[in-house]
Amino acid sequence: MPIATPEVYAEMLDRAKAGKFAYPAINVTSTQTLHAALRGFAEAESDGIVQISTGGAEFLGGQYNKDMVTGAVALAEFAHIVAAKYDITVALHTDHCPKDKLDGYVRPLLDVSAERVAKGLNPLFQSHMWDGSAETLADNLAIGQELLAKAAAAKIILEVEITPTGGEEDGVTHEINDELYTTVDDALRTAEALGLGEKGRYLLAASFGNVHGVYKPGNVVLRPELLKDLQQGVAAKYGKSAGSQPFDFVFHGGSGSTAEEIATALENGVVKMNLDTDTQYAFTRPIVDHVFRNYDGVLKVDGEVGNKKVYDPRSWGKSAEGGMAKRVTEACANLRSSGTKLK
Repeated sequence: MPIATPEVYAEMLDRAKAGKFAYPAINVTSTQTLHAALRGFAEAESDGIVQISTGGAEFLGGQYNKDMVTGAVALAEFAHIVAAKYDITVALHTDHCPKDKLDGYVRPLLDVSAERVAKGLNPLFQSHMWDGSAETLADNLAIGQELLAKAAAAKIILEVEITPTGGEEDGVTHEINDELYTTVDDALRTAEALGLGEKGRYLLAASFGNVHGVYKPGNVVLRPELLKDLQQGVAAKYGKSAGSQPFDFVFHGGSGSTAEEIATALENGVVKMNLDTDTQYAFTRPIVDHVFRNYDGVLKVDGEVGNKKVYDPRSWGKSAEGGMAKRVTEACANLRSSGTKLK
């Protein structure tokens, strides 16, 4: 069962929350980066999440027509085949999708899975993300209610982002300012609109100073302890026991985070942490090294013929896969998921 069923995905998330660890959610843009993610999980003996952003799906769809749904479906189908060779379980997820791309991405993908479920099959993806952080919270949650109902009917978990994550990802940009911190009132309004599981399970990307992309230490002030306030505020409102954690949180913009910040986030209910910037670099760095070391073989310099053995994409592609896989195993160790794979 290398691609999680809905029941197994729910079990994965429950185990992560109970065990105070999280799954790395690795963005992929090709069959090769998919293999790198799967390899990294397998070498860490960790289950995990593979995700495709709107830009990644557009790239996967080919530059001739750049169709996001085609790209996402094609890689998901490919993953269902090749993941069988890896001794771990993975969930397939789609990353940030803003309002103007819902009709060209998440809604059609929900329909694909709904059709599969109607035939007695499992959904193609295990979760989808709705990023309404650029909308008012009222509009964000209204759309979230619609999507959550459709997702639940297709046995899919929805991820929602209720307040902005700073920086830029796939054209969605937010400033780095005080709005990057979700309030208890925001969390209460979310629970009121989306429920606490009875309307369908969802993951919550709350903001505690998170920023997408590359940043140096000190440029961003993360406050993962804020997540505890959100959990306690909602638990008190709904009469849950002290110390209970109503939300399954997602950590966005994790590149450059300290071990202490990650540990605090895990203790406060984070079950999924997105990685893209760091894994992109880990994939590209070995390629750069290969080109610099084999400059006159990669290029036909001064009328020479070059060296096919070093410009063959397989020669540098294997190193790229290895570099990214290593970074995935590091992420598993940082998030405490190493050695926790389902037996």
